[in-house]
Amino acid sequence: MAGIYIHIPFCAKQCTYCDFHFSTTFESYRGNLLKALSSELQLRAPSWQKEVIETVYFGGGTPSLLSGAEIEALLSTIYANYNASAVKEITLECNPDDCSTDQLIAWKMAGVNRLSIGIQSFTNEQLSWMNRTHTAHEGFTAVERAIAVGFDQLTVDLMYGLPDLSQQAWLEQLNRVIGLGVNHISAYCLTIEEKTVLASWVKSGKIHPSNADQQSEQFELLVSTLAKAGFEQYEISNFAKEGKYSQHNTAYWQGKKYVAIGPSAHGYDGTNRYWNVANNQLYIRQIEEGVLPETVEELTNQDRFNELLMVGLRTKWGVSKAELKALLVHDEDWYTKLESWKQSGTVVETETHILLTSSGRLLADAIASDLFVIG
Repeated sequence: MAGIYIHIPFCAKQCTYCDFHFSTTFESYRGNLLKALSSELQLRAPSWQKEVIETVYFGGGTPSLLSGAEIEALLSTIYANYNASAVKEITLECNPDDCSTDQLIAWKMAGVNRLSIGIQSFTNEQLSWMNRTHTAHEGFTAVERAIAVGFDQLTVDLMYGLPDLSQQAWLEQLNRVIGLGVNHISAYCLTIEEKTVLASWVKSGKIHPSNADQQSEQFELLVSTLAKAGFEQYEISNFAKEGKYSQHNTAYWQGKKYVAIGPSAHGYDGTNRYWNVANNQLYIRQIEEGVLPETVEELTNQDRFNELLMVGLRTKWGVSKAELKALLVHDEDWYTKLESWKQSGTVVETETHILLTSSGRLLADAIASDLFVIG
C-alpha cells in the first residue's frame, strides 16, 4: 500500500513565515509545469507497479489555485499508470479565498473527497502580518461552503504561539472552529524559519515572538479543549473525531511508502528517500528530457530506526518495539536512556510499543533525539 503526493509550487502571495518551495510568478509557465507533473507521474510509474495506491494528496504551495479540470487531468494520469482502483482518499490543500461554491463543486466532481483548509487564524490582525490572502470572514465562509457542498472529510489548519496571542484569544479561536462542525483540526506552533520575512522582523524587533512557556500553555489548552469537544489527539498536531483521521498523513507516520511528484517533493520507497530539485524551470527542463530531477539517499538501518522513532513517537500508536529491534539491536546505554524517560513519566512501554504520555508530548522532539542511535 502506498500514497502519492503532488507538490503544486504556486502561491498568490508569500506568507511571512513560510520557507516552503513556491513561486508567485508562475502563470507564464503554468501549463508547462502541469505537463511536467503528469510526465513525472508516468516516468515513476514503472517502479511502483507492485504497489496499491490508496491515497493522493495535493500539497504546496497553493494547490487550490488549480481548476477542477487541472486536478482531474492529474488524477487521470494516476489512474492510467498506477494500480489506483483502491484509492479511498484524495486531499486538496486550499486557501479560503479560493473556495467559491463553483470551485468547490468543480474539485469534488474532479474526484477530491477531502479538503485541508489553511485558515491559520480567525483574526484579521494576525492574518495581516502573516500576509495571508484571506480575511477572517472568508475563513468562516470557506468552511461553511465546503460543508454545504458535501465535503464531509474536512480539516482546518490553525496556528498557535503567535505574537500577541493571549490564552483567552486562543481559546476563542478553538471554540470558533469547533462551532463550525469540522471533524479534523491540525494545529501547529509557529516556527520562525531562517531566511523568511518573519525571521528578519524578529531580528529587527518589529515582531516579538511568544516564549516557550506561552507556547506550552497554548498547546495544553488546545489538547484539553479539543478533548472536551470529542476530538482525539492521534498525532501531536492532529485531532480528529472518531474515524476521521487523515489516511495519507497517517501513512507517513507509520513509515509507509509514497511517490512524490513536483519540484522539491520528497518521496520514500521503503529503502530509499529521494527529493526533487527545488527549482521550477530546472525541474521542467529535466522532466522534458526524460530525466528524473532527483537526489536519492539510501537509508541505513540506523537512519530508518531514527526516523521510525521520530515520527512514531508523535502518534497515539507509538513505536513498535519489534520494528525497532528488526532494524538494530539496542545496546545497554539505549535501554538506560529509555528507562530514564519512563521514570520521568513522559514515556510508557507496553509489551509491543513505546508511547509518549500527555506530558511527554510536550517533549517529543527532545525524547526522540535522545533515543536516536548515533554512529
